[in-house]
Amino acid sequence: MVGAVTFAGAQTPAAGGANGARSAAAGSSQKPSPAPQLNSLPPTGTPAPFPPPNLKNFTASTPTVATVDAFLKQLWGYDANRIWRVEAIQTTQAPGVTRVVVFVSDKSPNAKVQTSAFFVTPDGKHAIAGDGVVAFGSTPFAEARQILQNRADGPARGAVGKELMLVEFADMECPHCKEVQGTMDQLVKDFPKARVVYQSFPLTEIHPFAFKAAAEGVCVAKQKPEAFWTYLQAVYDTQGGLTAESGEVTLNNAVRKAGLDPATVELCAATPATKANVDASLKLGEAVGVDQTPMLAVNGHLLPLSAAMPYETLKSIVAYQAAEDGVK
Repeated sequence: MVGAVTFAGAQTPAAGGANGARSAAAGSSQKPSPAPQLNSLPPTGTPAPFPPPNLKNFTASTPTVATVDAFLKQLWGYDANRIWRVEAIQTTQAPGVTRVVVFVSDKSPNAKVQTSAFFVTPDGKHAIAGDGVVAFGSTPFAEARQILQNRADGPARGAVGKELMLVEFADMECPHCKEVQGTMDQLVKDFPKARVVYQSFPLTEIHPFAFKAAAEGVCVAKQKPEAFWTYLQAVYDTQGGLTAESGEVTLNNAVRKAGLDPATVELCAATPATKANVDASLKLGEAVGVDQTPMLAVNGHLLPLSAAMPYETLKSIVAYQAAEDGVK
C-alpha cells in the first residue's frame, strides 16, 4: 500500500481532498492540455487502477504532464512498486498558480488509490503542499546539488570527489540528530563512493549550547580533522549535560576526548572568524531549504532524517539518486 503522501520523508506531494481531480473553474479561456497516458507497467502487470482522465481537468498550459511526471519520478522513482498518473493540471484564482492532482497507488492486488494534490508557483520552480515548499521541475534537485558542491565545506568522510554528496545538516544539542548517527555511519560504509559531509545547523532559539558546540567543532576540525568525529560523538554521548550548570564542562570534556586542549579550542571558538564559519553553514542550509534537523541532502534532494524511516528505504533513495545523476 502507498503510505501517507506528504512533503516530509521522501518529500512527496501532500494528499489532496476527497474530491480528487475537480473540474476546471467555469469560464476558463485556456485550452485544455492533451489527455495524459497511463503509466507503462510490466507486461505481466494490469492496467493502472485509475479512472480515465477528463480533458476538462487540464486547463493550464504549464506545467506539462511530462514535467510533472519527471518531477514525481525524481521523488518516487526509487520505489519500483509505486504507480501514478496525472489527473489534473488546473488554473486557479491566484494568477499563474497551477493546481496539480495526481492519483497514486502501487502494483499490489486491490491496492488503494490515493489522491495527491499540490500547487506550482508562477515561475514553475517550486511546488507547495500544506506547509511544505520544495523545488519543482524535471530536475528539481540540480540547483541545490550545485550549491552544495560549491559551498558545503564541513568535516567530511568517505570519497574526495563530489559526484555523490550526502550532506547532513545537524544540531549537536538536537536529540533526533543524536539518534540518526548510526544511520550516517552505515551510509558511510554502504556508499564508499559518497562524500559524507557534516554541516552545522544550530537551532539557537531552542538549544542554547548548539552554536558554541558547533563553533568548537569548527576549531577541533581545524586543528585535527579526524578528531572532529570523536568530538561530535562525545558531545552526543553527553548531550544531557548541555545545561546552564554543566554545559561548559561537557564541551570541555568532549574536546579532551578528541585529544585537544579545551582552553585553546574555546579561544578559537570565540573569534569572529569561527562564528562567521558557523553562520555560513546556517546560511548554506537555508539556501537549499533546510528548516529542521536532522536533514540529509542526497545530491541536493532533502530528506528529513528520522529513526522511524526504515534504513533500507533511505538506502534505496540514495542509490536511486546516485543512478539518476550518473554515479556508478
